[in-house]
This record gives sequence, C-alpha cells and structure tokens, in this order.
Amino acid sequence: MDNTQENQIELHGDEEIIEVIDLNDTEPCPDDLADDLGDVDFEDAGNADNDEGWETEDEMEAEADQDDSELTFSKHNGSVFCVSLDPATNSMAVTGGEDDKAFVWRVSDGEVLLECTGHKDSVTCAVFSHDSSMVASGDMSGMIKVWKIETKEEIWSFEVGDLEWLEWHPCAPVLLAGTDDGNVWMWKIPAGDCKTFQSSACQATSGKVLPDGKRAVVGYEDGTVRVWDLKQGNAVHVIKGQEGHKGALTCLACNKDGSLVLTGSVDGSAKLINTTTGKVVGEYSVEGGKAKGSRDREESNSVESVGFCNVLPLVAVAYLDGTLAIYDLSTHVLRHRCQHEAGIVHLQWEESSSVVSTCCLDGALRLWDARSGNMVSEYRGHVAEVLDFTINREATLAVTASGDHQAKVFCLQRPDR
Repeated sequence: MDNTQENQIELHGDEEIIEVIDLNDTEPCPDDLADDLGDVDFEDAGNADNDEGWETEDEMEAEADQDDSELTFSKHNGSVFCVSLDPATNSMAVTGGEDDKAFVWRVSDGEVLLECTGHKDSVTCAVFSHDSSMVASGDMSGMIKVWKIETKEEIWSFEVGDLEWLEWHPCAPVLLAGTDDGNVWMWKIPAGDCKTFQSSACQATSGKVLPDGKRAVVGYEDGTVRVWDLKQGNAVHVIKGQEGHKGALTCLACNKDGSLVLTGSVDGSAKLINTTTGKVVGEYSVEGGKAKGSRDREESNSVESVGFCNVLPLVAVAYLDGTLAIYDLSTHVLRHRCQHEAGIVHLQWEESSSVVSTCCLDGALRLWDARSGNMVSEYRGHVAEVLDFTINREATLAVTASGDHQAKVFCLQRPDR
C-alpha cells in the first residue's frame, strides 16, 4: 500500500478520506498527545521447546539450591515467557506463560489480582497501559485481550495473525501490535477503532512507540527498519539495503528523547539511527565465533537485546554467545566486554545509574557497573533459563520470568546503597 492509499481509511465498508487532526505541534504535553491521538482517524474494526541448555540438569539443580529471591510466583503451569511492572506504582506485575494465561499479581505478596484467560496459545506478550488501569495480553496465535484491572473485566479483544510484539502508547489508551505478516496494527481502546501500517510481506519482528507519541519505529525480518508517522499512516523513513541490517531484527530501543534508536539483528550488528533524518549514524559489533544455542539461525552471533544508559553516553549490546558489550555512544568504541557463561536473553539499564542488568540461559540475573565493566552482583534461584525480567524505577527489585514455570522477585542489594 503506498502513502496515498494509506491515508484512505475504510470505515464500515465505505471508503472515504477523513480529515485528521495535526499531531505535529512542538513540545506537546502528555495530555495534548493523548487528546491528539484520540482524534486520529481509525477504521472501525470491532472486536473481534525444547531448547538446548548451556548446563546439565544436575548442574542447574545444584545451583538452584541457592535461592536469592524474596518471593516466588508459582501459579503458571508452564514456562513463563514475559513479565512487566505497572508503570504507575510498580506494585503489580503481569506474567504470561505457556499455559495460555496471564496473571496480574501483587509484587509484595504474590496475591493474584486478575487471571487473564481465554487465550488459544502461549501468552508471549503482557503489558500495562500507561496509567496502569488496563492490561493487554497477547498469545502466539494472535489473540489479543484487554482487561480493566479495577473491575477485572475483559473489555476488548481482537484476533490478528501470529503475534510478534505488543505495546501501549506512552500517554494514550492506544495499543499497537506487530504481526508475522508484516502488518502493524493500532487500536483505540476500548472502542476498537483500528488503523494498519502495511509493509512488505515479512515479519514485523520488533516495535517501539517513540516518546513523542507521534511516531513508531518497527524492525522487520528482512533487516529493514521503518519510522512510521502514526497520524498519517506513512513511513517517514525506511532504512534498508546497504544501510539496513543483513538479517532479521531481534530488538530495538530508543534513548530518552527519542532522537536515537538502537537496533539489533541476527546479523551480529547493532545500528544507531537518527530518527529525525533516518540516517544510520553508528554501528556496533564484536568479534565472535559461532554462537552456541543459535539453533535455526545461521548467523554467527545474534544480538538479543540493546539499550541506552540514561546518565552516561553509553549503550549496551547483548549477544547470544554471552557477551555484554558496553560501547561509547559518540565514538562507538568498545569500553567493556562482560562475558557470561551462557547466552544473554535480555538487558535493562537502571533509570538513574550506570548499572545494567542481564538475564541468561543459565538461570541467573546479573548486575554490571558500566563504568568499570565489573559485575556488581548475581542472583540465582531458577532451575531453568530466565526468559524475561524487569526492574522497578528505584532499582530496588527485579521480577524474573523463567522456563521453570516460575516468576521470582529479587531485592537488589549493592555496596553503594
């Protein structure tokens, strides 16, 4: 679909060009963005493993004798694939699992506040809305459900193609999703009004709404990166070919003001993109051999997670071979190489420090000081790989999700506290 076609929105089967409110005001406040996006024209769409480990089972069980967690959440009956904290209070977690369920539960005592049922497949995405009033859960088959936490009611559902990612708008009741067929969907919740952003028929593997609330960056299986205008519905920048990645996008992250995006790929590289110009302004890669556990990927060392430090001009890139690389943002020079014994699944910077955390296929959570490159602390307790984790704003606790059917809460202790 070209740009002119994308501006024609089908409403109840009748095609007509709808006038939309301009979102391009400078320096909007969150309320303005929410109001503006609320007036964007949508279509009325209605409602509609066997992983090879890095350690033997005996070794994993032996290490599990050390359980550093404060609380274990054991309501899932299969692997726990994803975890998020509510942004308003950080007091609630939502986890999604192989048992086709998501649970919203209290971090302090593990009490279940809401059980999200009715999914057809493993729940791989579960996220809170910006104001923590709603939670969205999505399964691999493409069934997406939204629940109102206060009333514990399902208020909206929709079914798309195989789901790749799911994300809420940062300041409006709007939900975005990327699918296996290359589409990016955007809905107003709970009305269900819909808008789609179509591209070539390959997976929309990762996506992120930028902090301005007006644009989204999406990475695709063919290595392309697109910056979408959420109002107009067109791609304002397309990074592909020699500038783009040579393999599927696995992850992406933006800096605090959204001026830069860091993308990671199975091709073993991370690219720094200026979101205003659409130009690649940096590239990061490390030397490495064939990554253990790469299975279906022919690439030597896939990038699995990326992130920006908020307090120093540093970025972190996590690789499947267990390398955590800390690079200087401006010079792109490798500052530190922090080696793990197993592949890294995910990384997250603390909001107000130079500490970056990683979770691994060996079941451990580790904290690293990016200034020195030294490990600050290590937390164990899972008997299988950690598949996802998140840290609260104060960096005092982490919540992990694991293939051992459990989620755990860890209190983070550091010498500087």
